[in-house]
Amino acid sequence: MNPNYLVFRDGCIVLATLGLYSVLYRENKVFRFFEHMFLGLAVGWAVVAMWTEVLFSTWWVKMIGTADKLGHHGQPGYWAWATLLPISFLGYLVFSKKYNWMSRIPIGIILGLWAGQQVQVWFTQYGPQFADSMRPIWPNTHEFTRPDVTGISGPALASIKDTVYGSQAIDNVIYVVTLLCVMSYFLFSFDVKQKLLARTQTTGRWLLMIGFGAIFGSTVMMRFSLLIDRMSFIFIEFVKHDVLRR
Repeated sequence: MNPNYLVFRDGCIVLATLGLYSVLYRENKVFRFFEHMFLGLAVGWAVVAMWTEVLFSTWWVKMIGTADKLGHHGQPGYWAWATLLPISFLGYLVFSKKYNWMSRIPIGIILGLWAGQQVQVWFTQYGPQFADSMRPIWPNTHEFTRPDVTGISGPALASIKDTVYGSQAIDNVIYVVTLLCVMSYFLFSFDVKQKLLARTQTTGRWLLMIGFGAIFGSTVMMRFSLLIDRMSFIFIEFVKHDVLRR
C-alpha cells in the first residue's frame, strides 16, 4: 500500500481524534462537525452490518434457500419468511396520521417475542446466582488452602471440588454476610426499630457504596484506557513513526 496514503489516512484519524477531544475545552463547531461525521459513519456501518450479520443469515437465506456453485440445491427456502417484510414496513406508518395505529402491530409482535424470551434469559442469568448464593460456611476438612489441581482429573478432581477448605469457608462467610446485609437494606416495607437489623442495613448500605465505587472506578479506568490508546496512536504511531521518520 502507498506510504503516502497511510500517512494521509492516519493524519485524518488524528485530526478527527483531536476534534472530538476539543469538547474537553468547551463545545465548539469543530467538535460538532466531527460528531456529526462520526454519527453518519456509525449509522451507515450499522445499516450494512444489519444486513450482512443479521438479516442475510437469519431472514434472506432462510427465505430463498442455499445452493452451491454448481447449482446443486442445499438448504431449501421457505417463502413464508417473506411475510415478515410487509409486517416490518408497517412500522414506518408511525409517520402517518391516518394509519399510525398499524405501526403498533410489528411493535406488539416484537414486544411479545422479546417478553417471552426474557423469561428464559432472566432465569439463565440469575438462576445460577441464586444457587451460588447458598454456599457452605463450615469447612469439612482440616486443610486450610485448596491444593493445586493441575494434572488432576477424574474422581480425585471431583473430590477436591466437593471439599470445603478453610480459606474457602472464610470467603463463603464474607459472601453470605455481604449478601444478607445488602438484601436487608432493601426492606422498606416496615419501620426498622431493632438495633441489630438497623446496623445490618447500615452495613449493607456501606457495602453497596463500596461495590458502586469499584464499578465507577473500573469505568473511569476504561475511559483512561481509551485515552491512553488514542494518545499512543497520535504521539507514537503517527508522529514518531509516520512524521519524524519521513
